[in-house]
Amino acid sequence: MSTTVAEAATYLLGLDAGNTVIKAVLFDLEGRQIAMHAIDGTSSIPAPGHAERDLNELWATAQVAIRKTIETAGIDPRRIAAIGCAGHGNGLYLVDAAGAPVVGIQSLDTRAAGLSARLSAANGDALHRLCLQKPWPSQTPVLLAWIRQHRPELYARAATLMLCKDFINFRLTGERTSDISDMSGCGLLRLPEAAYDRDLLALYGLDDAEGLLPRLVDPAAVAGRVTAEAAAVTGLAEGTPVVGGYFDVVSSALGSGVVNAGEASIIAGTWSINQVFSAAPVVDDSVFMVTAFGPGRFINIESSATSAANLEWYVRSFVERGHHHDDPFGHCNDLIAAVAPAEDDPMFLPFLYGSGQGASYRAGFFGLAGWHGEGHVLRALFEGVMFEHRRHIEVLREAGVRFGSAVLSGGGSRSPVWPQMFADGLGVPLTVAEARETGALGAAIGAGVGAGVFATYEDGVAAMTRPKASFTPDPAMSAHYDRRYQRFQALVAALKPFWTAP
Repeated sequence: MSTTVAEAATYLLGLDAGNTVIKAVLFDLEGRQIAMHAIDGTSSIPAPGHAERDLNELWATAQVAIRKTIETAGIDPRRIAAIGCAGHGNGLYLVDAAGAPVVGIQSLDTRAAGLSARLSAANGDALHRLCLQKPWPSQTPVLLAWIRQHRPELYARAATLMLCKDFINFRLTGERTSDISDMSGCGLLRLPEAAYDRDLLALYGLDDAEGLLPRLVDPAAVAGRVTAEAAAVTGLAEGTPVVGGYFDVVSSALGSGVVNAGEASIIAGTWSINQVFSAAPVVDDSVFMVTAFGPGRFINIESSATSAANLEWYVRSFVERGHHHDDPFGHCNDLIAAVAPAEDDPMFLPFLYGSGQGASYRAGFFGLAGWHGEGHVLRALFEGVMFEHRRHIEVLREAGVRFGSAVLSGGGSRSPVWPQMFADGLGVPLTVAEARETGALGAAIGAGVGAGVFATYEDGVAAMTRPKASFTPDPAMSAHYDRRYQRFQALVAALKPFWTAP
């Protein structure tokens, strides 16, 4: 971009690519959302436990999302200073030497469950010493090892390993890169150095895979520029800088206003994400993972698929069945608000999609009585989700991670009742971020740093994020939830033999 164009640049474009939905969001330099376009992609299940995506379809969807956003905004694309892309972590995206897709495996895939268990038993401790993470089914190197063993013809064709957002960056710029947040989040970097490591690859059984690794960049570094070909199909200006991009949990934290060591980000979305920033990584094998996104910038993460996905299932299966609500989630919140919490309220275990403690864990309502209604059932669901967030946070605390307040984001943060429940149940003050699309906003902040719009992440976060509301714990309700949480834990422990029985 010329100096004249760069001086006139007043927007940042953030892309957020999930397992199915991709969003393009245009922000001004104060973080105000100017335009957005979101599109549902298409996944396939070619075999039980497999979850794949056509990478050509992913790029076609991204093109439309970007083009529609620019058209809706009605701006000259040359005024976009830079582009940042965030994407779901892990999974596996392979391309060949010509750049054609080989396979796209999403992070919901469980085909490698047996292999991950064997790797963990044989090398889990050694792997954790290097990358602060143990093998798990959807982890990128575990999936690559599965492809090597079971689909050798695909492994032989592959030239470059990428993650979701890396493939979009590749199509935008022609550069084969990944960033340290995604690569550390998938267990492919030695920490705390955030560097590739041959010994690490060998422990995964991938001693011949070094040539597949893409060029490693800082998330906020310019990884490439929009090519003429990409500009023609997206409406972007040729030469627009594209930064390395982000593991989406990192960008979501940045977009909610969390950036400093000792600050916590809780994301109540499909997954329960509980993460605390630190200047050095926590070294404890009870913690799910640690990711790095810059010198002295680490995030210690505890997570599982046990959060607002439970409410989405309830709404889809019951509220929207048989008759239509104009605002089904509002209907649920209204029912909960009409119920006074009591000691004999039913309990809910939020394990519709298993648990980080075991894939065999299952959800259920317990303690229902004839005087309980739908409001009590929904309150139990909200409470059970919060309790599983609390369990994750206690794992972090027991590992020595400390924080005194947190920012809540994700779909659950938009509930009028859930944030106060989180504040009471976790016993810490909570802030809800103003931005709804925190993942795209965090990626845009990183793009601003890479383009020189902001000198530091702190400057970008200060300029582009704001709190919407704050919630202080109610001591009486905190005591109520402390008692209920003990019963929740006892119920989980009592059911574990039932879930794990052969």
